[in-house]
Amino acid sequence: MVGKWKLYKKDNNNILDIELLKKEVGQQFPFYDLKFDDNSAIFFCRIDKNSLEEKFDFLRESLKKQNYVPILRYEKGEDVIYVVKKPYRKEKSIWINIFLIFSTIITTVITGSILYIGYNDIWNIPDFLIIFNIDNLFYGGLLFAFPLMSILIIHEMGHYFSSKKHGIRSSLPFFIPVPPILPNFNIGTFGALISSHDPMPNKKVLFDVGISGPLAGFFIAIPVTIIGIMFSTPSITTDTIPGEFMLGPSILFTLLTSLILNIPYDTSIDLSLTAFAGWIGLLITSINLLPAGQLDGGHIFRAVLGEKQKYAGWIAVIIMIFTGWTFFALIIILLMGMMHPPPLNDNTNLDNKRKLLFFVALAILILCFIPFPFRTI
Repeated sequence: MVGKWKLYKKDNNNILDIELLKKEVGQQFPFYDLKFDDNSAIFFCRIDKNSLEEKFDFLRESLKKQNYVPILRYEKGEDVIYVVKKPYRKEKSIWINIFLIFSTIITTVITGSILYIGYNDIWNIPDFLIIFNIDNLFYGGLLFAFPLMSILIIHEMGHYFSSKKHGIRSSLPFFIPVPPILPNFNIGTFGALISSHDPMPNKKVLFDVGISGPLAGFFIAIPVTIIGIMFSTPSITTDTIPGEFMLGPSILFTLLTSLILNIPYDTSIDLSLTAFAGWIGLLITSINLLPAGQLDGGHIFRAVLGEKQKYAGWIAVIIMIFTGWTFFALIIILLMGMMHPPPLNDNTNLDNKRKLLFFVALAILILCFIPFPFRTI
């Protein structure tokens, strides 16, 4: 997941150099009117659509060296360029990232150990120290923590390297460790996020940074899931145990289990630890592709649909409310918000290759989404 970049920040100690801005903007976009105060300048420009993207990128790079940010909008029939001071943002120490990833490795390995010995959390284990048995830690790490962390790391590094490719400064991933204290269901982490230090310059970059993580994670999750299913077994009994915790299937997971194990689609499966890691990886991929707020899907849908992205977000939230995702839907509404902020240049469109990749991302979302991920018999 890619974090939020805050664009506007009032700073009375940084007065705009209007003469510099007139020169820089005027070299790329002839303007016929100008309004400004201490914190922003507004240029009403004449713009050639054929050279818009190239000239705006040149202007953005030129102003970036002077700590300014240009923002291109089309408002009331006019092309307008806003220029503001780039907000100061203190970068966090890399040691925070290192601490968090090692903490997450520890919590996922411990969680894997608990799952390996046949429990879902720490509360029902008669001998707590058995968790730290070297064999249990080894197999829990090898069969669960390693494949799960591989999916998460590759996902986040997809965002990171895509950002670097486009010249967007971003942090290393911030992983979120979670000790296995939740009743019935633990995976050792709440995932990870990357914080962008620069705004997204245009729709193409916004799209590329948004889709790179889910695609990278998906292509790792698929072989992990396949290998895990190969070591899983169909349930040998149809008897249900009261209170038993069951995982819901996605369309893709159901297809893979049916093909690999050669069983009817509605057969229950005793998942191996690696299959469980793959199930989580596919689920996380689908969650990140939801078209809301600062989720990866928010980036992707905003780049393709523009301001209409908010309608896709509301459709997704309504579906979540009426399935097993009500709590997460409330988090999106109350904390993330439905609207995704536009890139600096919101006036150019995507090429056909990216439009095709949009439908690939949409297909992955549909195939991997699980309407009711958990249920207790």
